[in-house]
Amino acid sequence: MASSLIKTPETTHRIQFQDCDMLGHLNNARYLDYFLNAREEHTLRHYALNLGQVARELGASWVITKHCIAYLRPANHAEMVRIRTQLIHFDNSNLVVEMQMLSEDGQRLKAVLWSEMAFVKVPGGTRTEHSDALMDMLEELDVEEVSYDPDGFDDRVRRLRKQLKRERNELD
Repeated sequence: MASSLIKTPETTHRIQFQDCDMLGHLNNARYLDYFLNAREEHTLRHYALNLGQVARELGASWVITKHCIAYLRPANHAEMVRIRTQLIHFDNSNLVVEMQMLSEDGQRLKAVLWSEMAFVKVPGGTRTEHSDALMDMLEELDVEEVSYDPDGFDDRVRRLRKQLKRERNELD
């Protein structure tokens, strides 16, 4: 059965002046905001998953436990960027989302983020397991082509850069 859910949604975003440093580049700390806001938009639009509503209805939510980020090219003031997000790993109480910021045409990688998250009870913050329905959805969304290794972030960034370079060369 083919999945009806988009595994790697993407949206475009304009880099805002107030988010930039004095060189006109997106401030390093603001990348997280752009990535997490894009992921929230993707989960709402493509999966009808409102994270606040999940917390209220299930009494549990995902909290970020770790970020790995690579800043590769500057994102400049007023530039349009493309942000892709995808689930690359999950188990009964954790997940890892990969987020990529690219040039508007999708040909140049600007930054990559892995966000590791734990599913916890609200309130209290104690780890809990995903429901069967959530596990089914996560299974459908998991991008199996990305081989997740907790220590493999730098290797993944290298592979992404090589893949995009190969794609650019094919266009020439």
